[in-house]
Amino acid sequence: MPFDKNTLYLIGDAQSSVNNPITQQYSAFFIGLVVGKESGIIIDAGCSSTIPLTSEFVRSIFIGHSVLDVELVAEEIRSRYHGSSQKALIVAFKDASKKFKSTLID
Repeated sequence: MPFDKNTLYLIGDAQSSVNNPITQQYSAFFIGLVVGKESGIIIDAGCSSTIPLTSEFVRSIFIGHSVLDVELVAEEIRSRYHGSSQKALIVAFKDASKKFKSTLID
């Protein structure tokens, strides 16, 4: 899927628990977000996961939301995602949001 030149790719990362298979495979938890450069709307998303369905489900949570709607998205994660990486997913999203905010300043 080609992405418009008016998009940004952001990576958010976080530590997940030591016994989490994601930590054992990747050493950390990552999300990747493609966002509109001016709108901040999430166009596509993916995450480090050991099960493809996890990445697809996480994608469905993020697409269409603004990368700036941290609390709204965090609440949706808490209510819908009940995997062992729930907290890491929220922290990684907050990290990606912070990176997006820094692009607005530059």
